[in-house]
Amino acid sequence: MRRVRSACTAAVITAVLLPATALAAPASAVPSADPGVPVTAPVRVALAQLPVQAEDRTGYERSKFKHWIDADKDGCSTRAEVLKAEAVIAPVQGAKCALTGGEWYSPYDDRYLQGPSGLDVDHLVPLAEAWDSGASAWSAKEREAYANDLGDERALIAVSAASNRSKADQDPSTWLPRAAGYRCQYVTDWIADKIRWGLSIDTTEHAALADVLTTCPDVPITVTLAR
Repeated sequence: MRRVRSACTAAVITAVLLPATALAAPASAVPSADPGVPVTAPVRVALAQLPVQAEDRTGYERSKFKHWIDADKDGCSTRAEVLKAEAVIAPVQGAKCALTGGEWYSPYDDRYLQGPSGLDVDHLVPLAEAWDSGASAWSAKEREAYANDLGDERALIAVSAASNRSKADQDPSTWLPRAAGYRCQYVTDWIADKIRWGLSIDTTEHAALADVLTTCPDVPITVTLAR
């Protein structure tokens, strides 16, 4: 079950910390850490180990990330799976996984929303940002897996459509959640998602993440590597 996020739990990593490989290098380069293997480190150490590289959006098209698939063939797309899992009050599921009613909490702007129509499911690290920082070299299947990542509850998040569209494809150097109490969790989850997928960060992104973390607890994060 995915957790329901709230601003009051901004700095808390709720996953149970199981025995894991110590993170001593960028996740994509840890020799003993294969896909499916968890790595653990304090968030500031994790940030320091992310490779810093210039970003390049050449060739990016959103269509290169096939998303909202129905991976388990249960009639519900990835988007619907996230909405069902993150509902504060469960919606009614109708034919073809049509959802009605229900209530959700949007941590980006600290709002409760009734019904799914005002919600977007956000890729925490946007598709364009993933492309810029390594996904341009991936196969189509890897990009599809990234765009539909239900294996880590931090990767996809139900938020108000207004907040998601304000964010668009920006990284933390130009956009942070309006709800200041959520920012520690946001940047911590951002770092975890980049570790999970072996993505890099650029210099301005690194500076912004480090700046936010100066006011946050140095919590340990555990990430299961996806690739």
